[in-house]
Amino acid sequence: MRRRSLVLAPLLLALVACASSPTPVVRRGGEVTATMQGDAARPAQAAGWVRSELYFGVGTEGDTTSSISETQWRAFLDKEVTPRFPDGLTVFNAYGQWLFRGKDGPERLNSKVLVILHEDTPQRTADIEAIRLAWKQATKHQSVLWSKQAAEVSF
Repeated sequence: MRRRSLVLAPLLLALVACASSPTPVVRRGGEVTATMQGDAARPAQAAGWVRSELYFGVGTEGDTTSSISETQWRAFLDKEVTPRFPDGLTVFNAYGQWLFRGKDGPERLNSKVLVILHEDTPQRTADIEAIRLAWKQATKHQSVLWSKQAAEVSF
């Protein structure tokens, strides 16, 4: 019996190690360069995340009366976004355009792109929707574009 335990113990350890090993990231040519892993507090949570990008118009080109100031933007982040996603976010200044139906040319907008990596849960979806709604109510804008893609994360 003791001999069987000595043989089974290494096998069990190997199985446990395989089950908790991070997912390898492979570059072209098959070379393993890094591994995907969760953070120290959530080591098994590299998968099941999404990258949400929200596109906020902050002013129509050539129309100074439509501009959202940097102070107003920061206040919105502090009030609506940071409490919902305190672990972090990224904001890019952007410029975009879209064709507004019934108008001859494209609508050109200064924009902010908010990027948040988060778990793909109903609560996080509700948080994103609350941010979009708050922006539309505060600015009277028609929409906030939301793009969502699956993501594996590594901290």
